[in-house]
Amino acid sequence: MSNGIKHINPLRFPMETQDPFLFCAYHKDHYPKGNEKLGPDASLSGHNLGQDFNPNQEWRMYHGQTVPGFPAHPHAGFETVTIVTEGLVDHSDSLGAAGRFGNGDVQWMTAGKGVQHSEMFPLLNQEDRNPFELFQIWLNLPSKSKKVEPHYRMLWHEDIPIATFTDEAGKNSQVRVVAGAFGEHKAPAPAPDSWANDPNNHVAIWVIKLAPGAKLALPSIEENIPRNLYYYQGGSLTVEGQKVQSLNSIGVDSRADITLENGDQESYILLLQGRPINEPVATYGPFVANTNGELQQLFDEFRRTEFGGWPWQRADQVHDPSRGRFAQHADGREEIKDAVAQ
Repeated sequence: MSNGIKHINPLRFPMETQDPFLFCAYHKDHYPKGNEKLGPDASLSGHNLGQDFNPNQEWRMYHGQTVPGFPAHPHAGFETVTIVTEGLVDHSDSLGAAGRFGNGDVQWMTAGKGVQHSEMFPLLNQEDRNPFELFQIWLNLPSKSKKVEPHYRMLWHEDIPIATFTDEAGKNSQVRVVAGAFGEHKAPAPAPDSWANDPNNHVAIWVIKLAPGAKLALPSIEENIPRNLYYYQGGSLTVEGQKVQSLNSIGVDSRADITLENGDQESYILLLQGRPINEPVATYGPFVANTNGELQQLFDEFRRTEFGGWPWQRADQVHDPSRGRFAQHADGREEIKDAVAQ
């Protein structure tokens, strides 16, 4: 490859990532209207309840039985960055924290030494469809931070900068800056123990939207840091003179001045960038360590303590349907963004 392009690969789901990222899931579902239990007001016939991941379905229940989503499950040794571009997520965890977020919000959760949480997708609209789109990115923690206390921070959409550009032809581009900076547009601070909290690590998470025919120049940096573009929706675009179809990932040189020129359809791209941690990684399911011995210790710890147990009535805990977006933290601090559901 040339002109700053390192590789072009078919986009797989979950997306293949590079250190310091471990994993990236993308969920897009066209849920029907909701019922009184906040689940789909539709037949569940054909859905493999408990393991409903069929990509050919219009919508999925995932591990949910009544409400779509992911009932209580543990994590340790890494962070989850959950970007909800459309729809809502109800969060509950073993520390007693809770929240409802979505429609552009981001939850940044440091699992650290271990936490259980549930992520359910309540279908609040009982009159019309409930469209849903979510990215969950797993960002590794260095060994020095793998045993930190669990923590989560809300990046509300009102606080996430959107860099908007108009090219010479009057075509628009938008960059939602979840982590890092795009020119003068700087993302809110991530969780305090995150690898992304050190600007020298150049962690960037951007969601890019290109109007048909739009051109966008990606700012370069001085260091050679892994930078990957995940072209997840659109028709085609041209990257430094090379045409790329949607559903491809594109590795580019972070030191190069890269220009994206969109085709005749609106295009959407997720960008992930970050300095590698360059430490051994041992993983099994929801646990990440540096050695197999440490991994076994995590399993033993979870069997012994359940990371604090589960203080909620249901493994698939959902919140009052009348509530708007909010975050209730383990220390009792509460953030209320919407007084009522919207």
